[in-house]
Amino acid sequence: MSASFVSGVDAFAKWRNDLLHGQSPRLYSLGSAFHSVELGPGLMVLVGAPPGAGKTALVMQWCLDALALQDDLRALVCNVEMSVSALLDRQLARLASIPLRAIRYRELPDPEALSAGLERLEQLAPRLAFLQEPFSLDNLANAVDAFGAELIVVDYVQRVQGPAGAESSSRQAVNALMSYLRRFVDAGVALLVVSAVGRSRDRNGSSSYAGDTLTLASFRESSELEYGCDSAYLLHPADEAGRAPLRCVKNRHGEPLDIPLRFVGEYQRFEALDEPTDEPAPSTTSRRSKGPSPAEMAAQLARLWQGAGAEGGIPHE
Repeated sequence: MSASFVSGVDAFAKWRNDLLHGQSPRLYSLGSAFHSVELGPGLMVLVGAPPGAGKTALVMQWCLDALALQDDLRALVCNVEMSVSALLDRQLARLASIPLRAIRYRELPDPEALSAGLERLEQLAPRLAFLQEPFSLDNLANAVDAFGAELIVVDYVQRVQGPAGAESSSRQAVNALMSYLRRFVDAGVALLVVSAVGRSRDRNGSSSYAGDTLTLASFRESSELEYGCDSAYLLHPADEAGRAPLRCVKNRHGEPLDIPLRFVGEYQRFEALDEPTDEPAPSTTSRRSKGPSPAEMAAQLARLWQGAGAEGGIPHE
């Protein structure tokens, strides 16, 4: 059997040429609070959280803000648990600052805010699609091709049916599914994957979802989740003050940076605890050479989501 390897000389030459002459990776802007999250073509970001912590709210916020800030991006959402109507209800609450409860019960007291929120969603609708049943890998792959999606949201991975003929156990099924999802990534698609997490033992020996007990090993069913992603985040449930830290437990391409967040449950919105400054974060300009700085992202999203840009639609860079 012949050996397969590359010599150090050849590897160094290729790496040096790419270092000196290659282009920086394209990374999608997700909003000013999330400049450290590397999501873009050929990258998989994994997000886990206990039930009810807001992981769907977070990834949908990322998805829609990415569409708003990259006007050529197309996204496909595979959400196994929530209807399309429920997902849009939540985004309308966030974008129009109308309480979700009022939208849920169709008690809409502010026509102006409602109209502005609907207009913003309508602007993004042509570049957004939602997978319908069956929630299977085959259907997902066909939909990605048919819609031309460049960003895929899988929410959540343990509930998606894997490839035909995959082993029946939950762990083996997730292993097989992750292997195929990596093929999307290798083909240049960006993946945003939501995972359930398992309980861990707290200091008293009790089974708990407490944030300080969750680790990279907390993602349920399969170590392939840990190995297959490029970066992984654990979202802590919000405390009484709304603080919901987003902890980075893996970053294949750099320093794992935690993100202090506040969750505003009434509007299903995550906000930065610290207000963005006029200065870009360290290395942001070099990593996103073709994208806006955090301050520019904040200004763009303010125009988009708070109505200042309603007449001009989605701003272009």
